[in-house]
Amino acid sequence: MPRLEPYDKKLSYSYCLGVFPSLTLLEARPDCVTRLLLHPDGRRNEGVAMLRERCAALGIREEEAGRILRREARKDNCYAGLVFDKYQACPDPSRPHVVLCQVSDGGNLGTALRASLGFGFMDVALIRPCVDPFDPRVLRGSMGAFYRMNLSVFDRFEDYRARFPGHALYPFMLGGATTLPEAAKDRPERFALVFGNEQSGLPSEFAGMGTPVFIPQSDAIDSLNLAMSVAVGCYAFRLTGDRDT
Repeated sequence: MPRLEPYDKKLSYSYCLGVFPSLTLLEARPDCVTRLLLHPDGRRNEGVAMLRERCAALGIREEEAGRILRREARKDNCYAGLVFDKYQACPDPSRPHVVLCQVSDGGNLGTALRASLGFGFMDVALIRPCVDPFDPRVLRGSMGAFYRMNLSVFDRFEDYRARFPGHALYPFMLGGATTLPEAAKDRPERFALVFGNEQSGLPSEFAGMGTPVFIPQSDAIDSLNLAMSVAVGCYAFRLTGDRDT
């Protein structure tokens, strides 16, 4: 087997670190997994035992790799991980989407993905320039949510729009004309919640696209964190959908 390199976005593979995320990856996308990495201190861990059993059944090679796990996780108590081939899964055209434009922070992206999935949004589009979604820090931040989602990266928002022209757009902007509760109440079956960069938000031209939305908040803060905004937006649209069914 080839030597495992320190993670770099140019590599064709990435690292899934931790027992729970690894179990999720094995359940969701076992065909992508190529190796099981084990820390010598984790042999008695119950979750590690489950990983070894499932990997053995799937014919996935296991190897002791404490040094690699410490290097990639940047801590000493990561007892197991998986090496997997990178993939892209296109958002389902029949379902609502979350669109994240030019997200630059891996922690924000991972948390936003976890929140999206938690409120029933499984389909995500990333618009470049953006953080590498396969960076192990992003994957770890999502706590396994990444592997259960359909996520694709698009060079431009126009490319996403050309692929999914039928989705109603809801760009989240501080100067949005419609409050979140009002927008969620009238949403159609197919729609996309669009969020911008952590610092700059969405460009002004998004004000002319679809239904610009703002989240009502007190004057005590200037704005919400990106991941928080995604969580609030997904919750509001999911809650309205649940009431409609």
